[in-house]
Amino acid sequence: MDASAGFWVFGYGSLIWNPGFAAEERVLARLSGYRRAFCMASIVYRGTPEAPGLVLALDRQSEADCAGVAYRVAPREGAATLAYLRARELVSSAYLEALEPVELADGRRVPALTYVMDPDHHQYRGDLSLAAQADIIARAEGPAGPNREYLENTVAGLADLGLEDPDLEWLAHRVRGLG
Repeated sequence: MDASAGFWVFGYGSLIWNPGFAAEERVLARLSGYRRAFCMASIVYRGTPEAPGLVLALDRQSEADCAGVAYRVAPREGAATLAYLRARELVSSAYLEALEPVELADGRRVPALTYVMDPDHHQYRGDLSLAAQADIIARAEGPAGPNREYLENTVAGLADLGLEDPDLEWLAHRVRGLG
């Protein structure tokens, strides 16, 4: 990828509420063919190798789509932003870096740098029920803080954008009930 020309980044989880980089433009966007899901075991940020948490990933599903945010990174920030994102997102190699077409709220379609789950990676947890996800999220904690904080921040970030995710809202309610 030639970062020197600038590029778009699609955010669907923590990149919504904690992007960590400067953007020239921030637009609501939709990515088809993937669903947002707590399908990655977190062994670095919201859990540990001994007691993994769960973090969001884009899980390929042909009929799904995922609402989020697209950020346009300026050419002058491209190399630094790409290096930052790779250090942040590719820490355990469970994500695959991809350029995927996203539809922006204003109708434009742009290729966006997107981090999608590798379903063949040992951290893939796509078979967990929502109840099992809630049990893990309620108890897990890692160097970046409690797993429940990650969930709550994402639900709040989506709400601030006027976006709904019924599964995440159910999880947040369940995790609150688990104490």
